[in-house]
Amino acid sequence: MPNHASRRTLLTVAAVAAVTAAGAASAAVGPARGPGGPAPDDSRPGDRAPGRSPARHTSGAAPREAMARMSPAELVGQLFVSRAYGHSATEPDPEDAALNQQAFGVRTPAELVARYHLGGIVYFGWAHNTRSPRQIAELSAGLQRAAAGSGEGVPLLLSIDQEHGAVARVGRPATLLPGAMALAALALGSGGSTAEARRAARVAGAELAAMGIRHNYAPVADVNVDPANPVIGVRSFGADPHAVAALVSAQVRGYQGAGVAATAKHFPGHGDTGTDSHVGLPLMKHTRAQWEELDEPPFRAAVEAGVDVVMTAHIVFPALDPSGDPATLSRPIVTGILRERLGFRGVVVTDALDMAGVRQKYGDDRVPVLALKAGCDQLLNPPDLGLAVRSVLAALESGELTRARIEESVLRILELKARRGLFDAPARDAAQDAARVMDAVDATVGTPAHLAAAGEIADRTTTLLANPVGLLPLDPADRPRLLVTGTDPVSPTGTTGPPTAVLARELSALGCRATALPPARAVAAAPGNAAVLVCTYNVPEGASPQRELVTELLATGVPVILVATRNPYDPARLPACAAELATYTWTDVELRAAARVLTGTVRPAGRLPVPVPGRYPLGHGLAYG
Repeated sequence: MPNHASRRTLLTVAAVAAVTAAGAASAAVGPARGPGGPAPDDSRPGDRAPGRSPARHTSGAAPREAMARMSPAELVGQLFVSRAYGHSATEPDPEDAALNQQAFGVRTPAELVARYHLGGIVYFGWAHNTRSPRQIAELSAGLQRAAAGSGEGVPLLLSIDQEHGAVARVGRPATLLPGAMALAALALGSGGSTAEARRAARVAGAELAAMGIRHNYAPVADVNVDPANPVIGVRSFGADPHAVAALVSAQVRGYQGAGVAATAKHFPGHGDTGTDSHVGLPLMKHTRAQWEELDEPPFRAAVEAGVDVVMTAHIVFPALDPSGDPATLSRPIVTGILRERLGFRGVVVTDALDMAGVRQKYGDDRVPVLALKAGCDQLLNPPDLGLAVRSVLAALESGELTRARIEESVLRILELKARRGLFDAPARDAAQDAARVMDAVDATVGTPAHLAAAGEIADRTTTLLANPVGLLPLDPADRPRLLVTGTDPVSPTGTTGPPTAVLARELSALGCRATALPPARAVAAAPGNAAVLVCTYNVPEGASPQRELVTELLATGVPVILVATRNPYDPARLPACAAELATYTWTDVELRAAARVLTGTVRPAGRLPVPVPGRYPLGHGLAYG
């Protein structure tokens, strides 16, 4: 575990102070709305946090009136956001129908919505929900039709984990944008402006809204101060809490200005944990004072920006609650700190309840009840939906949970849906009009303007870390022969990958003669090249195949250019190279930007949002000339 005192010293670096200035100009991308969506409003003042003003509601019963007519089963159903298998609401592939039958006792996603009166559905690639933007929009419309025909006809809140960068469920032809740490590198390099982070969220939100998705599980508000963090890393805006706070605020306003609920996650902070909560229960060792200094500022900023939703973390935080319960199930954390200290009045959603971190201490029948007792509102993706619903209904019947407590959460959920325009007549009518749905997708998703915006943003994120002998920029006019090799992680959704091939292809398009080869062939092929570019990915401490590859390539005498394609900490774990860059993500848009920087087509502008121990300070970044 890294030393906290040294972190606090690093976080006072003056180079980062500029990022704390909020209130950057709004995005250059024009406002867009999906069918029947609310007009963009990303300039909402902080005192208009969720629940502090009446919900906009232009048709049908008001949320309170609709809630009063709900049966216990309908009330409890609104609390749940579940996965559903298949690309279609009513006609899933046979394999997906079988999965739905096995998990839920129904064949189709539409039947699932009707059976459990669900409040929401979350889309995943592995659940086969995200084949293409048009298909997603059709799925969304079909699910909304199912909800309209069930019980009180309350619309669904359709959600997704589309952080961009390392986590993206929807890929091409949708626009893929740089992720959080890349946006932070840009902000540092542009004197602290958060305008491009806000612009990216506006683009992303407009495209999600066109696909019928009105709730995104982004931005990440965790402050990543542990280089070995196995689950956050580049999903965070960085190591400076005030810089992270400014960028979180900007993205909240961007998403919600596009009509999509934003989610600040993972409360109370997951940035200094050595365990992935998907597979274990992380322990956060910060003191209360350290939490207030490092972890609290981004969440406070999100609340002040009017964020619709906050997601809890499945972590144990003894300084905030000594009970040993994960934060998701902790009343002192969810109610005492998030609600009472920070004044948050919006929706609190759990992280996914099928994750190991929340299942270790209590059974799947108790977790949903305890989450509600802690103060959570939405229960995300329980492993056994039927068991979870029955458990909450039983707690309601026994008096362990009162109807008033359930209604408190349901009202927040319904008001959120109303704020995002889901009760409005145009939104409901759009679900019945397939042509309007497709027109919205075609007019918004992956447009030339959005793709151009993604490229412009990415161009300013690449960070030049080292260039001691002036090897860069490469001159395409010389037609340099280049070898590209290294680690090829699975390409993010919808990218053309593998990363080494994407980088080689883009370098060749810019005039170089670049060839991609696997590591097993790279060392023998290195001689005769002007340089070898090595793509690294999360290099571990100590001996590793990536370290061995770099060492062997350096021994050939050919200049080696290190391209850290995910975490920028890689150079600290490798021998020094002739040049070193950080791209923060291995998506096409970032690798194309890196190629432009390597050839001098674009000048490097990014600055490190985190310190690289023993090598580079926070805020470091070089320029050409």
